[in-house]
Amino acid sequence: MTHSDDTVGVGQTRAGALAAVFVSLADTLVDDYDVVDLLDQLVRACVDLLGVTAAGLLLDDQHGHLRVVASSGEAPHLLEVFQLQNDEGPCLDCVRSGVEVITGDLATQSERWPLFAPAAIEAGFRSVVAVPMRLRNETVGGLNLFDAWPNVLGAEDRRLAQALADVATIGILQQRSTHRSTMLVEQLQHALNSRVVIEQAKGVLAERNDLEMGAAFDLLRGHARANNAKLTDVANSIVRGELTLDG
Repeated sequence: MTHSDDTVGVGQTRAGALAAVFVSLADTLVDDYDVVDLLDQLVRACVDLLGVTAAGLLLDDQHGHLRVVASSGEAPHLLEVFQLQNDEGPCLDCVRSGVEVITGDLATQSERWPLFAPAAIEAGFRSVVAVPMRLRNETVGGLNLFDAWPNVLGAEDRRLAQALADVATIGILQQRSTHRSTMLVEQLQHALNSRVVIEQAKGVLAERNDLEMGAAFDLLRGHARANNAKLTDVANSIVRGELTLDG
């Protein structure tokens, strides 16, 4: 096989994976869909398709505050929380400006983000791209893509990340009633409340089964998918003691 043949094969493989991801996201956007599951699919798809080390997502709670709603692991989750606690970082800049923020080497950004940059490097990340979750002039959140090495994500990959974020944004903002603004607040608040319950359930599973938080989430999500149930419903059952899962 020639090098060009091999490149085509890789491109076809990625094209197939990309199509599968968009189909999966589209399938999620049905009546009474689980917003948290949609956003978790988004961050995991970014890691799988773009080859970045990790991803995290912040959403506006419609009361002027950003909240962590999804992440591909504990490290990006903690970094997103760190941004919020210190009011500093690429995702915050992205949401406020409504445009992507690209940083090829965090080691050069100590003046721009004196707290976030060293914290991200200590966590094992050296570069980041943040893309806005927006529809027209409305920005509802931001998607952070972290790499473990200095790197500028290519324009094609950034467009793909934006396309994935756009799909999720449309899902969140889709109009299900004539009272669109009320519906938006309810959707986002439900997502934020659901995340709190899911984090509580992860803690219960982690302690009960002596698991890392990431493994606890995999156990939780695996049970939800195997039983065609919502993540939030399963998490509530675990927190209330109605369901026991063995790792």
